[in-house]
Amino acid sequence: MRRLLLSLAMAAAGAAGADGIAVNQLGYPPGAAKVAGVVGGEAGSFRVVDAGTGRVVLRGRLGASAVWEPAGGAVRLADFSALRRPGRYRLHVDGLPDSPAFDIAADVYAAVNVAAIKAYYFNRASTALPGVYAGRWARPAGHPDDHVLVHASAVGPGRPEGTVIAAPKGWYDAGDYNKYIVNSGITVYTLLAAWEHFPEVFRQQNLHIPESGNGLPDLLNEALWNLDWMLAMQDPADGGVYAKLTNKGFDGVVMPADATGERYVVGKSTAAALDFAAVMAQASRVFAAFDAQRPGLSARMLAAARCAWDWAQAHPAEVYRQPPDIRTGDYGDVELSDEFAWAGTELWIATGEAGYRPDLDKLAISLPSWGDVKGLAWLTLAQQRHKLEHNDSVVVESRVVVFANELLSSWRASAWRVGLRAQDFDWGSNSGALNRALMLIQAYRLQPRPELLAAAQALFDHVLGRNPLGRSFVTGFGAQPPVHPHHRPSEADGVDEPVPGFLVGGPNPGQQDQAGCPVRYASKRAALSYLDHFCSYASNEVAINWNAPLVYVSAALQALTPRPH
Repeated sequence: MRRLLLSLAMAAAGAAGADGIAVNQLGYPPGAAKVAGVVGGEAGSFRVVDAGTGRVVLRGRLGASAVWEPAGGAVRLADFSALRRPGRYRLHVDGLPDSPAFDIAADVYAAVNVAAIKAYYFNRASTALPGVYAGRWARPAGHPDDHVLVHASAVGPGRPEGTVIAAPKGWYDAGDYNKYIVNSGITVYTLLAAWEHFPEVFRQQNLHIPESGNGLPDLLNEALWNLDWMLAMQDPADGGVYAKLTNKGFDGVVMPADATGERYVVGKSTAAALDFAAVMAQASRVFAAFDAQRPGLSARMLAAARCAWDWAQAHPAEVYRQPPDIRTGDYGDVELSDEFAWAGTELWIATGEAGYRPDLDKLAISLPSWGDVKGLAWLTLAQQRHKLEHNDSVVVESRVVVFANELLSSWRASAWRVGLRAQDFDWGSNSGALNRALMLIQAYRLQPRPELLAAAQALFDHVLGRNPLGRSFVTGFGAQPPVHPHHRPSEADGVDEPVPGFLVGGPNPGQQDQAGCPVRYASKRAALSYLDHFCSYASNEVAINWNAPLVYVSAALQALTPRPH
């Protein structure tokens, strides 16, 4: 009840965009661009003060007032990038409440990075979470998935309807208890890309999970929990991949151990096969370095990727269609050229075989999402340029940088100096923000121009408090984090605080859940349309694909932000 009352109060008070000073509520690396948003007040200047002593450490002038369309109100910016001394600070503007306290430190994002990865541990299926690893969020095992029925939509050679198979492990996809291959694709890819790009961040990291200390980095240990499940979702007879493992309908608001409905593998689809092929090809190159810890795994993954690719070649338009008796998420996708390009890219890089190579001249670049994975192909090509011919390498750099320059234009044009427009606030808008940051970071790694990293930092700041709501969108982090996410274990476990480290979806003016919510959104403005309430699956759900760019970007900013001399 206490959490419910708190959530109702915050939902009612938070969405109006009150006057105040909005900062990244965690803080900033010393060499980062540091910008605050100031709403209201008449003062023309700001002061940064030591949070402990109140001593002024920096003074500056506020920028000109400007209106940001997604929020509808005016804002002035306070740029305090010149402050690089580690410490704990607040921003003060006469006539307004001080900002939340924030830190300047080289490791300021280390804790949120750990929590964002460990959120996957808390979403594991088929295992108990004992208190020694899970603390107050310990729970019994649920969904063993060792007795899963082949649905009529998923029959194949040797597996007629009703065949019992086992497909344990994997992560619960979002606020529900089902597991989906398509969404696992972009999720695992992004986590493995974080390892490939910034191994120094993760090599010695200890997530305090059961596998810690087994010779594998914990990020890879966690990714393997889902990869092992994905491998079990491939039909060994033909190489096709089931789209999902699910109940026929969504479970109620209960703990996993109390959700005991029959489970099914449903459908085979071209998108599932290609997403599977792409991730397994990528994982094969990552785990090749760890063959001593998991003998034969890399080779098995590459073989599975080839089989899934071959199935997709034979079934190039097998679009997933929701069977009439299945009412869980569908992750339907009718445009498959991007999946073919991504899977082909990963297999080309993994094998060197030109037959997999996509036509780069015809391959567009776009913001990564589960339904549009073209951008992931370009991420891999940028990382693996040393394997490309010179002309291909030039094309890759040009395409990534031109796309990032378009994102920079939105950043420069924004009154809040954050590269989001009104149309960018939709389902999972926070994930969209972080995937924009991820693409800016790719360009920065190719051409280290400070403005690229500053624009990425601004998007990260947005999800951690520098926004018109003045709130963090990551559970357990910041001065005003979400307390009531749409996440069944967090709602049903009897613990006041939700599982930490989850990014919630964020402002969504579609408000698709309003009819079922006991409180109303306080605004229809794009950047203000948010409810911190379990009812709000449209703005406050969690999802594995949303957390992945949180892991990536928090690691990237830690690794790439220049250290002051």
